[in-house]
This record gives sequence, structure tokens and C-alpha cells, in this order.
Amino acid sequence: MMGFQLSNEFLVIDIAAVGDYKGTRFDWSGFITGVTMREGNHTFCVPESLQVGEGTGGKGLCNEFSIREAIGYEDTPVGGQFPKLGVGLLTRPDIQPYQFYRSYSLQPYRIEAEMKSEQNIIFTTYPDNCAGYATRLEKSISITGNQLWIDYQLTNTGLREIRTDEYNHNFLGIDRQPIGPDYKLRFPFEIQPWSDEPGTMDGVVIEGGDVTWKRTPDKPFYFLLDGFPSSSSTWIWELLHQPSGASVREISSFRVSAVAVWGTGHVVSPEIFVRIELAPGQSQNWSRVYEFYRGS
Repeated sequence: MMGFQLSNEFLVIDIAAVGDYKGTRFDWSGFITGVTMREGNHTFCVPESLQVGEGTGGKGLCNEFSIREAIGYEDTPVGGQFPKLGVGLLTRPDIQPYQFYRSYSLQPYRIEAEMKSEQNIIFTTYPDNCAGYATRLEKSISITGNQLWIDYQLTNTGLREIRTDEYNHNFLGIDRQPIGPDYKLRFPFEIQPWSDEPGTMDGVVIEGGDVTWKRTPDKPFYFLLDGFPSSSSTWIWELLHQPSGASVREISSFRVSAVAVWGTGHVVSPEIFVRIELAPGQSQNWSRVYEFYRGS
């Protein structure tokens, strides 16, 4: 299937065709597989795994709903369906708890894409009722100058309240250079990371709001940040590849509910969560804005 591409004088954005990604984890709509900054021909998106067939198929700027707790899962009988926003209706196979990385039988949502211009595309994911849960998701992806905008509108069209969260996994590796001392991940405040996975921060260096690495990691790292403060800074995080100066930052446009950082030897993923609580008939809007530039 042919995908989609947005372009202007600063950026080229590659977006997968609907159904190109067939997993049951990430949102099928607006699955951004590539970002190229024309100045210097720098690239930013990498796959979750460099080994074909490994991992859950994540790549680039792909978002996910309900990583911690699937909507309605606890009330779904074995063999019944539950909704995974942006994906479809999944079937509960057994009595085990929901696991975001597990593959489930799937009835995909109907998703339509409309190219509005060379700089804007809109994806619409249509409701499919499941035990009183139903939502309509509209996602607009656009570029303006050196900024990439992802605007979301989620509407509860069902009979039951929607309580969940959403984040973008941000699989980043600038120019496919390995993660290590050449990178700096910055937050606009002093961070206090923690993890309940022993050894997962080996080799990670924290200084104030900066994260660096002593060496290229040979295993995954993962940590969370508590108490994300309100800040006068407009940006949430920025990633700098110091030898090239190529950088990307995410600009704040919503109240952050949680922050995590995941990665391994070829990829780092700052994950910024937004809380979603919608009564029937209500809508919620939020945006993620990425700025690509040459820094220092």
C-alpha cells in the first residue's frame, strides 16, 4: 500500500498507509514513519527494533491509548471484545490481565484519510460500539515552517464514560546514530528519575535537567519522572545530537499527566502522557508540536 507524504521547504514527513501497521498496540491513523529535515538532510525516526519481526512494530512518531489499563477490559468475559482506541475491537483470549505488548484478535476500526494539501492530512477513525463504549477520533497532521503539528480531537459517541491516557512513543535516533555520549536529552527543569526495574539506568547520567549516556546501551533503559512541574518554558523536552547539531523538541500544548523515557542502543523515546476523561457526548482536544532545527 502507498503511504502519504507531507512536504515544505523545511521538512518531509512520511506517513504509513492505513493498515500498513497491523499490530494491536499503536494507533493506526497518522502513523508517522519518517521525518527528514532538508537542511543537512537529517533524519529522526527509527524502528523499535532493528531486527525484522522483533518487537511490536513501533516506528517513528506513533501514539498509543490505554497502555496501562484497557478500556472495559476487566468487565469483558473471555471471548468478548473490548475497545483499543485508534486500533479497533480486541478479543479477550483468557483470564490474564491486559498486556499492551501482547497481540490480540482484532476487528479494526474504519479509518479514512483525506489529503487537504501538501502540508496537511486528516485521519478520521469512526465509532464502533462495544459494550456501550464508542469514540470518534480525528487526527490532523500538518507542517508549518520547521514545525510538525499533530492535533487530536476525541469525541465520546457512546453511552459510557471514557477514562484513559494517551502518549506518543517517539522512536528517535538522529541520522541513525547510536545512542551514547553524543546525545543529550534535555528537560526544562531538574529531574528526579526513578525506576522499579533494577539495573535499567546503568550508564545513564543525570545532571540537573539533562540526560546523557556514558556509552551506547547494550540493553533497554527505562525510567519515569514524578511531579512534572508547570514551567515557563514552552517546550517539554528536546533531543540534541551534539556532533551534527541536529535537534528536535516537543512543545507543550496540554497538561502533562506523566513522563517516561525508554530506549536502547539505537533509539531513545521521551514519552509524554495526557489524561483523557470524557462523559458521553463530550470531546477533548490536544496537540503535539515538534520543532526540528540545528542547535548547538
